[in-house]
Amino acid sequence: MKTKTKKTVWIPAIIAVTVAALLLIYYYYMSSVSGGKPGMRPPGGNVPGHMGGRPSGKGGGGNGEIFNTLGTISVFLGAATFCWFWFKKKLRSPSMLVRKAGELFHSLHKLLGWATLILIAIHGVYFLITKFQDHKTFSGLAAFAIILAISGYGFYINKVRNKWMRTIHRILGLLWVPVLLLHAGGSAIMAVIATLAIGGLVWTLERTAGRLTKPVPGDTP
Repeated sequence: MKTKTKKTVWIPAIIAVTVAALLLIYYYYMSSVSGGKPGMRPPGGNVPGHMGGRPSGKGGGGNGEIFNTLGTISVFLGAATFCWFWFKKKLRSPSMLVRKAGELFHSLHKLLGWATLILIAIHGVYFLITKFQDHKTFSGLAAFAIILAISGYGFYINKVRNKWMRTIHRILGLLWVPVLLLHAGGSAIMAVIATLAIGGLVWTLERTAGRLTKPVPGDTP
């Protein structure tokens, strides 16, 4: 089947990013109205525990802590899903560890992606119900709009023969990072650092394996 090049496949991504941008604008507006700074707790507002706040009121403690934890887990699952980027062209790497890890990430990539979406949805629905008035809710909705689009493109990558599908999927993944940093704060920072560390480790293992397998000058073939 011939691969199509129609750019109309960008439309859902553009819609998702536009919705996310509008939600972030509203997030900053609500933050300024509340008298707080973006990313900080406004007077009288609550910030979920995984973002540096303390549980309080209806959404805090008990179930609130459980759903905070689900949100944190989803951040690291998303990071693990993104790590496939470091391995996708390394399935014939000179490093056995890189090859094996690449095969593992390849087999788990979709599963991790769906798990991330499901946990974020559960986390988000809980705080929509219990803390809708919190301005952080809108940055969370912005992040969810983008992860939903990422999942949609990931699902249709092998069903829609269009050269732009993977490109859009990756671009949305990169755009999700700053929105997630804004929403989740410390958890997202740690997840990004871990992801970059894995990328650095892959590079180091490949360089080391390449030197070990490189013929020494003067050796007889």
